Amino acid sequence: MGAKILLVEDNENNRYLATFLLERHGFTVIAAQNGREALERARAEAPELILLDIQMPEMDGYETAERLKADPELAAIPVVGVSSFAMVGDRERALALGFSGYLEKPIDPATFVDQVRAYLRSERTPGP
Repeated sequence: MGAKILLVEDNENNRYLATFLLERHGFTVIAAQNGREALERARAEAPELILLDIQMPEMDGYETAERLKADPELAAIPVVGVSSFAMVGDRERALALGFSGYLEKPIDPATFVDQVRAYLRSERTPGP
């Protein structure tokens, strides 16, 4: 069985596509529709990676990431931002908040799973 991934996405179509692609390649996907649900699911499920939408109602991805990184039980879980809101400085802001990376939407079905695998490998492999 592949890694357990928490997918935080408020758009049903985007959530469906990402889940379909990941599950097709053997990953276990836990879905959350907003930041509050993401925090609850992360605590309950202990995922190996979190794919976090940036633009969400109630609590955006930046605030969600800040709360994840502030929680000692969740801080070590790598978080990858996923957003169509790609303005100048967004990637830098995400990385400054502790994101492991940043993927732009719309996701490319041909490369998405390999991008996710690369983040999982980079987190499991010690750096130089």
